[in-house]
Parts: sequence; C-alpha cells; structure tokens
Amino acid sequence: MRYQSICFTAPEQAELIESEIATSLNPDEVAGSTLYTLISPGTELAGIYGGSHFPAQPGYAAVFRVESVGQAVGDIREGELRFCMGKHQSYQRVRAADTIPVPDGLAPQLVPFCRLMGVTMTTLQTTLARPPAQVLVTGLGPVGHLCAQVFAAYGYDVLAVDPVSARREWAIQAGLPRVLEGVPHDDPSIARRIDLHIECSGHEGAALDGCKVVKKKGEIALVGAPWTQKADIQAHEFLREIFFNYVLLRSGWEWELPHHPLDFRQGSIFTNFSEALRLLLAGKVVVEGLYQQCDPSSCQSVYQDLLHRRANSLFQIFSWQSS
Repeated sequence: MRYQSICFTAPEQAELIESEIATSLNPDEVAGSTLYTLISPGTELAGIYGGSHFPAQPGYAAVFRVESVGQAVGDIREGELRFCMGKHQSYQRVRAADTIPVPDGLAPQLVPFCRLMGVTMTTLQTTLARPPAQVLVTGLGPVGHLCAQVFAAYGYDVLAVDPVSARREWAIQAGLPRVLEGVPHDDPSIARRIDLHIECSGHEGAALDGCKVVKKKGEIALVGAPWTQKADIQAHEFLREIFFNYVLLRSGWEWELPHHPLDFRQGSIFTNFSEALRLLLAGKVVVEGLYQQCDPSSCQSVYQDLLHRRANSLFQIFSWQSS
C-alpha cells in the first residue's frame, strides 16, 4: 500500500512524499492509519533537519487507529487507538509490544504528548528528592514546560525559569504558580535550598546557576541536550561549585530506564508513557491552547518557523486524518 510521510531531503528541507509499505504483518506487529504526530523540536531540528545525512525521516510520537493485527497478537483489536514512538507518516506499522492503549475519553490529539512528558519522568523515577521538595526547572521549551507541570502534579514545589517571555506566559497559562525570568541566586528562600534542579535548556549557564542554588547533596539532572556551546564558562567554575557544595551532577537522559518493565528494576519508559496518559486524562497536565495543529503538506514552513523561532505556539502536531 502507499502512504505519505515527511522526509528531510536536504539540509533544512522538509517535503511530504509518497512511499510504499508491505501490508502483510509479522506475527507480533499491528498497523493502522495515523491520526496525529507530535514534533520534538530539539531532536528533530538539531539532530536531523540541520544534519548531514539525507534523506532522513523524522518522527517522535504518534497515535494511530489499529486496522491490522498480527497472528501472534492476542490482546489488541481492530479499531483501537494506540500510541507509539512513530514517524511523521500517514500509516504506522510497529511491534504490538511497543504500543500502549489510549484511555477512553482522552482526545486523540493529546496522546502524543505523553512522549515528551516521558523524557523527564525518567528523572522523576530516579531522583532522591520526594514531594514536597523544591524543584527548579530551567528551560521552558516543550520538554521543560511539561516537566514543570508533571512535577507540580506530583506535589513538588516547582520554580520554573526561562528568559523568553512567551515561554513564561505559556507556563503561567498552564497554571504554574512560580515562573521567573532568571534564577534568583540571592533569594534566601531559594539559594542553597533547591533539592533538585532539572536543566532542560542545554545551556551551560543554566547548569551553573543550578550548582549555585541547590542544597548540599542536591541533585542536578542535565536533561537538555548540549547540542552546541552557548556560553564561555571555565570548567573551574563548575568544579568549585560541585566540590564545595557536594552537588550530585548527572545526566538526565531518558534512556537510563529500560523500554519495558524488568525484574529488579524500578520503572520503565513505557510505564511512564501510560502514566503520562493518565495525567493528561485527569487534567493534571494541561496542553490545551498551547499547541498548533498543522497540515503535513506545510511541513517545510512548520520546521522553518521552529528553526527561526517564529512559531506562535509551544507545541506543533501534524494531523493526518485527511492525508
């Protein structure tokens, strides 16, 4: 069968192309038509759109309606809505084990957001800090914004920081109570009192800010990928703060957890996705009014707006229902 997909054909060039896929499934697979896919700007722009290997097919998160089920799949039925870490394409074909069901009552366009929520839910699983600990989130792009909402939903005392006014406004719109332009090093209620700093911007300066405000044995999880150098900071500045303040500085990369539950391991990627869907259904994480629904045929302008910071919403989703 033929289907449509978004393809990066050259540096900074996105096109909607037509491809062909076999309709016969492996015994452990399911397949069906895509409803929505979600863009991850950091992963897709820095890692692929501006990369050097083309053609390349981007993708991050998808919700689809099951139309075909492999012979060995016994617990999924045709017509179900499922989430997967799918590509930006009109048809998904994936291992059944790598999908999760969509809860009844959850709008399908909200489903792919569970993938972005899952990024920092790994830190939620691995941190020593427990509610009502003070949590600092720096960088209120898509990942950081959802991080702040998730931690607030679990009872943490969240301080969210971003220098971009539009991102601060979106955070306030989502109901976050403490949103600031910068980290207040001299505020006695914050300085040396932060239990956990989740750094989502990938900026060296933000990481150094965290070193200056976490309490002794406080944690800093570096979630934002350091794609490029953004500040002229000497390593000594970091080492001094880390050493004398007993800072626990570590990677916050989501893949610390296994994809699926394992014996003797706490948490998994797909368990977090399921929990994220529950939070969305319960209204404990809110994205309404923060996303733009886009036609896949306009993919080039969508990615260009993201690249040049012209996007007028925090999130962008592609609707495939008419493709």
